[in-house]
Order: sequence, then structure tokens, then C-alpha cells
Amino acid sequence: MEKTVSTIVEGMTCGNCALTISKLLEKKGMKNVSANAASGEVVFTLEDDQNESKVFDAIDDLGYKVVRENDQDMNGSHTHSTTTNKETLLLIVSALLTIPLLLHMFVSWHVLHNPWVQLVLSTPVYIIGCYVFLPSAIRSLKHRITNMAVLIILGASAAYVYSLIGLLFIPSQAHNYLFFETTAAIITLVLFGNWLEHYTVKSTTAAIDALVKLQPQKAKIVMTDSLGKDSVMEIESKFVRKGDIVLVNNGDNIPVDGEIVFGDAQIDEHMITGESVPVHKKSGNEVVGGTLVVDGSIKLKATTLGSASVLSNIIRMVREAQGTKPPLQKLADKISAVFVPLVLGIALLTILINYFFVGVSFPEAMMRSIAVMVIACPCAMGLATPAAIAVGMGRAARNGMLIKGGDTLESLKKVKQIVFDKTGTLTTGKLHIQSFVVKDIEEQKFKDIVATIEQHSSHPIAKSITKQWQPISDINFIEVKEVRGKGIEATDEERNTWRLGSEKWLHANAPNDKGFDLYLYKNETYKGALKIADQLREDAAATIRELNEMGYKTILLSGDKKEKCADIATQLGIKEVYAEHSPEQKNKKLDELMNVAPTAMVGDGINDAPALARATVGVSLSESTQIAIQSANIILSNNQLSTLTKAIRLGIYTEQTIKQNLFWAFFYNIIAIPVAAAGLLTPTWGAGIMAVSDVVLILNSLRLGVRRIS
Repeated sequence: MEKTVSTIVEGMTCGNCALTISKLLEKKGMKNVSANAASGEVVFTLEDDQNESKVFDAIDDLGYKVVRENDQDMNGSHTHSTTTNKETLLLIVSALLTIPLLLHMFVSWHVLHNPWVQLVLSTPVYIIGCYVFLPSAIRSLKHRITNMAVLIILGASAAYVYSLIGLLFIPSQAHNYLFFETTAAIITLVLFGNWLEHYTVKSTTAAIDALVKLQPQKAKIVMTDSLGKDSVMEIESKFVRKGDIVLVNNGDNIPVDGEIVFGDAQIDEHMITGESVPVHKKSGNEVVGGTLVVDGSIKLKATTLGSASVLSNIIRMVREAQGTKPPLQKLADKISAVFVPLVLGIALLTILINYFFVGVSFPEAMMRSIAVMVIACPCAMGLATPAAIAVGMGRAARNGMLIKGGDTLESLKKVKQIVFDKTGTLTTGKLHIQSFVVKDIEEQKFKDIVATIEQHSSHPIAKSITKQWQPISDINFIEVKEVRGKGIEATDEERNTWRLGSEKWLHANAPNDKGFDLYLYKNETYKGALKIADQLREDAAATIRELNEMGYKTILLSGDKKEKCADIATQLGIKEVYAEHSPEQKNKKLDELMNVAPTAMVGDGINDAPALARATVGVSLSESTQIAIQSANIILSNNQLSTLTKAIRLGIYTEQTIKQNLFWAFFYNIIAIPVAAAGLLTPTWGAGIMAVSDVVLILNSLRLGVRRIS
């Protein structure tokens, strides 16, 4: 039998941490391993005969802390906050000491060229690097895992020791052996990368926190005494029990999932269904916790509580989707398992070959060996991806795109199909009269009657009609009454009865005009009908057309009704449509689509949050719900759907730039390492070539900032 274990790991705050823990668990035979740096959650499957406690101990040995069931603080939020603050301080100190070291390459200020000043400036940075990375490097090597910490310590130590030996033992030629700035630059660069990743992790975690806050904290419980008299008591919603009767008044959020036992109301469920129009609910209908009563008052019987509720399931899906994303990591993390042993082997061979076969002195052979490690430091490879991504993300921000995570632009290049939500994404979410028909009545009189009747209702549809159609001629009604969930009935001065409502209510003499939302009758005689719809975004049609021309498959996936989705798809040229999908169904459908090809999801609602987090790339607009914004990888901050095509092109160009940078980085190492091993590359030339390689990468990355993306 297999057992699935889920636990919180304190200190796992970045993609490299998650990668190291995943490698350890897989090495120990664990299956279905998922380490989520965003939430600090680790999930894995083990056999019954495997010891869960020993697995936890192994994670602890890596320098992290597994939160056991008997630990009091299960969220680790304080630890995460403290860790982030400490790393911010260490980054600031390192940067302040590194900047003067790098300046000496560009200015002739004598003090900065003093070897002892360089030693004083670089030593604290080196100590900080050892404090941050050395424990992880030692523990990973203990478990025969080479992570990025090993590479960082190797490169920084080689440069520092090489410089120190030159300063202490060859003082007359010390300037030819000084690489103190390389030591500081390696450590500071990686500290900055980790800090940036932690910031992204914090933003991602906020999505889950915001979802939790959607659940109302208070609930009004209806208590009935022995005489049958009701009284209301307000309690915390977490204390509501199954079967309790809960009162929800107009304007309140529903605290728990349940079934209406008394009353009826218009309920805004767009967070779950994506439907822009409030839904009428009456006795016997089910309601979802977190949705809003916009009109009416109800009593409901609590049916589903805690982790089984709809909102809790959405939170769970967001967590799972975030956990399945590849961890944020630099290229050096991925190749370090091969690169580190290879460099060490070359360095060892350099000593042996130069000393035993070439005939140079042992100190010189050792210097050549250390030179190999200095030349092979991860600076160029560490810069290849971040430099391109930094320029790309800056370009994105200037063009109305906010991008989370350095790997998002790379992921955009892989996307083959793009899924769109309807309400609030392809449409504005604002209702308007799309079309209408009249029969045996003047068009203007039809408008006047409809608008006058709707002035007596506070329903969102009524408000949109009266805003669009202001009555020109006043129609005097002596009586107007609203039939909840059906429509409005009005009586004019001539005792004519006018009914405006749904077709289901006005079933008598059913008209031939089908598919409309509101029908007008005069004394049981059909007089006309209206179709209410969302307004399409101005740039929606052009965006879909451009994406289709670029070769992307566009898909509509919505919780809205089939007829409305089909109509929108026809207008925009979207051929594949999936309507009336719940958040769970959206998630399942997205999984099916992603099995076919990498898929981007564009959405704006709470019901889209799990899909946005699960997709290859999640995209949301700036006017979306906070949950959608926090779950997405890209936010179109100018709220223009047309910016999506720019983001895709920018992703393609960024990926091209990264490949070019990597070519130069690897080319440098492939050429420089054997030259250094042969003693043909002096430290001065080595430093110059290293600087040139970095400049080449930076200049190539800066080209990304001026490329045309529209």
C-alpha cells in the first residue's frame, strides 16, 4: 500500500531549495514528489514499509526544518518573513561592498586599486557567501547532490584563494593575480537572484491568502426555542456545524455552502461560474460560500463545511497548480550536476599533467589549476539568463505588462494554444442591450414602456436598460409590482396589464422569437423582446484575429451559458468553445488541453484562479479580481487585451536572446578552460576576457530593449 504525505518545510523559500529537496526525496525512492516553494509545502508518496520520520530527518539534514504534526506553528509565515528580511540585509551589505570593487575596473582612484583595500572589501562578502551557501553545499554533497550552492562556493572560493595567494606570496606581481571583485560579484549576483525569487514567491503565496479571506468570518445562526420563536446569534463562521440554519441578508456574503430553506434572492455567483448576471435562487436551491446576496434575504441549511466546501476546493486547486509548476531556477542549477564534477576533474588533471608531464613547478601547476576554476566560475552562465530576462521584464513593464518570475518569458515561447475566459476577459463585464424586436407596436413606444417599467427595479439588468434607454415619453402606471425571479408586472391608466420578464414566466402565446432574455406582453399578447449581453472589448476581435494569424489555436472556456459563449465565439472567430464549466471542470479541461500542447490561460475571475495557476502561462488583466491577478504569471497592467500579442513576441525574442547568451557563455568556457590549463592565459588576460564575455552578454541582452514587438 502507498501513502501520500503532505508537510510544511520551513526555509524552503526558492526554486533551488525545492529542487534540492525533490532530488533528495527521489533519490530515497519517494514517488510523485512535489516541492512547492510558494507555499512551503512538500508532497510525496511512499510505501507502507518506508519510514516517514526518517524521510523528514533527511530533509532536516539538508538544513531545512520539517514542521511535524505536534509543532504549534504550522504556517511558518513568521520564519519566512524573518528569513526574507535577513537576506535583504545581507544583499544590501554585499552590494555596498561589491560596487567599489567593480568600480576599480573603470576609474583610476588609487585607493580602489590597493590590493589590501580589495581584500578588506571582498572578505566580508566572501564570509556572507559562506554563511548563506556553504551549509547547503556541504549537506548536498553529503547526500551526493550537486546543487547551485556547490557551484557558487567553488567559483567564489577559487577566485578568493587565487587572489589571496597572489597577494601574500607574489606581492611584486599581485595585480596579475587579483580576482577579489570576481568573488564579490558572484556572491552578490546570486544573492540578488534569490532575493528576486523570494519576492515572486511572496506574491504567489498572496493568491492563496486572498482566497482564504473571501470566506466570511461571521455567520448569523438562527436559533429556535421550544415555543417556536426564532432568535439570531452571530458566531464565527468556522464554528458553523452541518445542519445549522444560517440567516443571510441583502448585501451579505454567504458564509458557508448550503441549501436554501426559506426565502429567495438574487445572488452574484460570478466568482464561481463566471456568469455576469446575478442568479435567482429560491427554497431548495444550493448556494456557495463566499458568493454575494445582491437582492433579497434567505435562510439556508449548512451542508458542506471546511475543506469540502467549493471555495476550499478552489484553494486546494490553486495550491496543487502552483506545486506542479517547474521551480524557478537559473540555468546553473540545471547543469551544475555535470558542470561541477567536470571542472573539478579538469582542475585536478591540470595539476597532474603540468607537474608530472609538462615539468613545471608544483606552485605553478597549482596556480594553473586554480586559474581553471577562476575561468570556469559561474559568472558568465549565471549572467546569461538573468541579463536577458531583466531587459525583457523591463521592456514588458514599459509596454503595459507586469511579469512574475524570470522563467515566464521563456515559457511563453512554448505556448501553442491560448484559452480565454469570456466575462471580463473578452467582454467588459458591463451589460448592454445587444438587440431587440417589436411586434404590433411602435419602436419608440416599446422602448419607453420597457425603460419605464425597469425604473422600478434594482436588478442589474434593469439598471443597464434604464441607463441605455431613457424614456422620452412618460408612461403612467398606476401599479407596478416585481415578481421575484420572474419579472415585473405593471398596470397602466387604461387598465392594461404589461408583463416584462423571462420566457418561462410568460409561457402563454409563446413567441417565435427565441433566445432572448426579456419578453414584453400586453394583456397576454406578445409585443417584443430584448437580448442582453456583455459588451465585447474594443480590441478583442483584432487580438483574436492576430493570434490566429500567428498560428495559435484560440479557445473559449467559460462558466457562462452555451448560447452566449457560442455567440461571442462566432463574433470573434474562435472555433473551439467549452461553456457552462465550473472551476473544477475548467481545471480538468485545461489539463486535457495541456496534454495536447503547452497552453496559456487568459482570465479575470476567482473561478479562473486555479486554471491561471495551472496553465503553462497564466495571463490576467489589471481590472481582474485580486485572486486572478495574484494567480497569473502575466498581468496586462494597461488592461488592454491587445497587449497579449506583444507579450508573446517579447517571450519569443527573450528566448532567442537567452540562447545567444548561453552560446557565448559556453563558448567562453570551452575555449578559456583548456587555454588556462595549458598556462597560455595569464590572470590579467583571463580577467579581461571574462569582462569582455560579460560585456558581450549585456550588450546582446540590451538589444532586446529596442526590438520591435508590435
